[in-house]
Order: sequence, then structure tokens, then C-alpha cells
Amino acid sequence: MANGKDEKFDEKEMEKSEEKSWDEKWRRDPLSAIIWALIFIWAGVVLLISNLGFLDQFVRELVITTGVVQIDKAIKAWPIILIGAGGLFLLEVVLRLIIPEYRRPVGGTVIFAFILIAIGLNSIIGLNWVLIWPLILIGIGLSILLRGLSRRRE
Repeated sequence: MANGKDEKFDEKEMEKSEEKSWDEKWRRDPLSAIIWALIFIWAGVVLLISNLGFLDQFVRELVITTGVVQIDKAIKAWPIILIGAGGLFLLEVVLRLIIPEYRRPVGGTVIFAFILIAIGLNSIIGLNWVLIWPLILIGIGLSILLRGLSRRRE
């Protein structure tokens, strides 16, 4: 009986020693670290532009040249930061889907990215949350459905 416990203990110890350290995992998959670094850089650039007084002018020129939407209120830095962070998370998702070495589940990242973008857009153009939350739920449901349908049956 003691030998059975010792063998299980030895197996667990071997599994732990075979596991990679966090440092090794980051070296193998630097994509998350790169995306977070880009988010901090984006936030710093937006805050700098805002503190220098150029944010309103820049965003208004961008809106006028693209003709996307009419903005009647002052632009604050945080909605722009949230929209950019959401866009960078979506970039991470695309890269994870394209590059096989960095593949891992991305459903949560997609949902988080769209929530950040929706919060940022709501602050700028006043999205209607009565429509946004049902769309988020539909997106989550479609993601679960597609993941379930795409799995190979064993």
C-alpha cells in the first residue's frame, strides 16, 4: 500500500519537474506580452496627445475626413484608449488564428475586445446599450455554437 502512494507521489513530482517555468512559457508565447506592451504604449500616446490638447482636434479631423459619425461633445482620452485596446486584442486573436505556434482558445479575448470597444464607442457616440448587450449575448452564443460544431467527433 505504501508503494502505491510512493509511486503516485513520484509520478506527480516528475510531472511538476517536466512543467515549464513561467519564464519559459513567455519565451515560447510572447504574443500576449507584446499585445499588453502595445496597449500601454497606446494608452501613453493617447494620454500625451490629450494632455497636449491635440486629441479633440485630431479626432474631429479624422471624423470629418472619413465621414463616419457626427461627434458633438468633447473627446476624452479613456474611450479612445479602450477602443484601441479592444482593437489590439482583436489583432492578437487574428495572429493566434493565423500563426500555428501561438494557437490557443481565443473566445474570451474576442468577447473582452468587443466589450472594450463597445464601452469606448458608447462614451464617444452614445451607443444604445439596449441593443449592445443582446448583441454581445448573441455573439457569445454563436461562438459557443461554432466551437461545438467545429470539434471533431471522437
